[in-house]
Amino acid sequence: MAIAEDRRRLTYRLTVLRVSAAVAFGLLAFGFWFFQVVQHAKFREMAENNHQRTLTLRAPRGIIFDRTGRLLVENRNSFNISIVREHTKDLDRTIRTLAAVTGVAEKTVREIVERQRREPTYRPIVIIQDATLAQVAAVTARRLDFELPDVLVQEVPTREYPDRAMAAHLIGYVGEASEDQVASDHMASGSIVGQFGIERVYNKLLMGEDGARRVVVNSVGREIRTLEELPPVQGRRVQLSIDSAMQKAAEDAFRAFGYWGSAVVLEPKSGDVLTLTSMPAFDPNAFATGIDRATWSQLNGDALRPLQNRAIQGRYSPGSTFKILVATAALEEGVITPERQIYCPGGGTFYGRFFQCSSKAGHGYMDMRHALEKSCNTYFYTVGDMLGIDRIHKWGERLGLAGKSGIDLPNEVESIVPSQEWKRKRFNERWYAGDTISVSIGQGMVDVTPMSLAVMMATVATGTRVVPRLVTAFDEGDGWRPVPVPPSPFVPFLLRPETVAAVHDGLWLAVNGAGTAVRGKIVGRDVAGKTGTAQVISNEGKKRARGSERDLRDHGWFVFMTPKDNPELAGVVFAEHGEHGSNAAPIAKHIIETYYAQRDGLPLPLPPVPPVPPPAVPVPVRTVATVGPGGGTP
Repeated sequence: MAIAEDRRRLTYRLTVLRVSAAVAFGLLAFGFWFFQVVQHAKFREMAENNHQRTLTLRAPRGIIFDRTGRLLVENRNSFNISIVREHTKDLDRTIRTLAAVTGVAEKTVREIVERQRREPTYRPIVIIQDATLAQVAAVTARRLDFELPDVLVQEVPTREYPDRAMAAHLIGYVGEASEDQVASDHMASGSIVGQFGIERVYNKLLMGEDGARRVVVNSVGREIRTLEELPPVQGRRVQLSIDSAMQKAAEDAFRAFGYWGSAVVLEPKSGDVLTLTSMPAFDPNAFATGIDRATWSQLNGDALRPLQNRAIQGRYSPGSTFKILVATAALEEGVITPERQIYCPGGGTFYGRFFQCSSKAGHGYMDMRHALEKSCNTYFYTVGDMLGIDRIHKWGERLGLAGKSGIDLPNEVESIVPSQEWKRKRFNERWYAGDTISVSIGQGMVDVTPMSLAVMMATVATGTRVVPRLVTAFDEGDGWRPVPVPPSPFVPFLLRPETVAAVHDGLWLAVNGAGTAVRGKIVGRDVAGKTGTAQVISNEGKKRARGSERDLRDHGWFVFMTPKDNPELAGVVFAEHGEHGSNAAPIAKHIIETYYAQRDGLPLPLPPVPPVPPPAVPVPVRTVATVGPGGGTP
């Protein structure tokens, strides 16, 4: 019985084993059939995709022209060398080999790979941008020898600025998109986007649409054939309002006379910006392929601040150019007439304090036109006191000297023309009537940008305020289209013709009469303008700071319009530490001469040659007239 029972159990077990084996083999056979027959197409595609790559074809950015059609920004072809981790078998070996053949420090290559380790493995990691031909040749040769099958050499469009630093602050530069830009603008990591100036503000216009190329590669990464190619679409062409000849004239003149600073020239009827200069500048080509740390540190650490756009980001006391606002406000408010005379004995006492005029001997009786010509402080102390600070602030806003100009550039700062409320909010102090006296001649708490002074001159030139603009048209391939002009955010108004005529007369006398701006005179061109000199520090402060490394020389301003009766140009030149406004006038003169020569089809004037300084001789120390806490001269 026991033996029979054991046999039955053994037979049962063998049967179960045979059935299990049959089922297993049946399932295995079904699996082979299912995967090899039913899903043949799917797995064939997957197998082919294991030997396919999709390469991004970067779109060239749009080309930028000036108003005359002259090329300002273009593209050139360069080579990027990248590692594709999806196709690498030994990343460590690839890094060592790539560093050795290209001459790039191995540590640098590892840092780049480590920074982008979280990126998808199929996305190339760019190791070298704008590689040299020697580097490209070295890598290509080793790809043929199968040493670097996971290293990719791609030809890509790269931004190029032919004029290097010219107009750098308004054109701007490009760079790789930051993490915030990638997230907010829904763009691919590694995209090249505008980071500054026009390149940034009009990035959507200038950016094209990237294409793609799908290729078949063999087991060592060599391309065999192209399966599909979607060509990139270049960004739109853009036309600026800038006149490159005038822009160059401004920068040439600054260099010739040895000053840093800013110049802004507008077409007063349209608001088109013909010149926008900030010096010193930088070369945007340094950013096109990724700026190195040493250059970036040098630019940021430079005491001259070459990255600052002085035209819209530098705030300075306007000095006597502010008298144009006071004169205009007083005429519009009916506080004075152009013919009313105010006596100047060399200064005046206001609220128990004596404020000195620019002429210690005095100017005698002054009407408004001649007060502008002679830049009489006493006249404007009196008129400013009659107006009061709040009406001065009101006309600062109307004429464009307070707040922002609205220009299509990023990071513009607000110009400050104070009011009682402003001082209360800023310093938690009440406004004192004596504070108005210093403000009346552009000192004290007034701080403005060169752009705001240019807008003020354009407003005084035409009688109405315009918003400055830099981009006038774009082209998508079917011809130039004007950029729509948005509605002005400022309340419209029109200066009375009598006000405009009187102020124009006074500014014409300042240049063509016996005024302070005679160095801006151009025979036959009816230039009208005004100089201004603004102290960097008070006289007492100069004494205390004597011996320091800080440059304590005064700033020089020259504001202008031409021709007087129907202005075609209005603008400003700011000579940083130019010592006097009369030193800024010759820079403006060269810009104006260039404009007229170009308009009339004449040869452009050569860059100015500054006068040879006389031999150094001992001179007595000059005492600058003190006006309030800031001081000031015309």
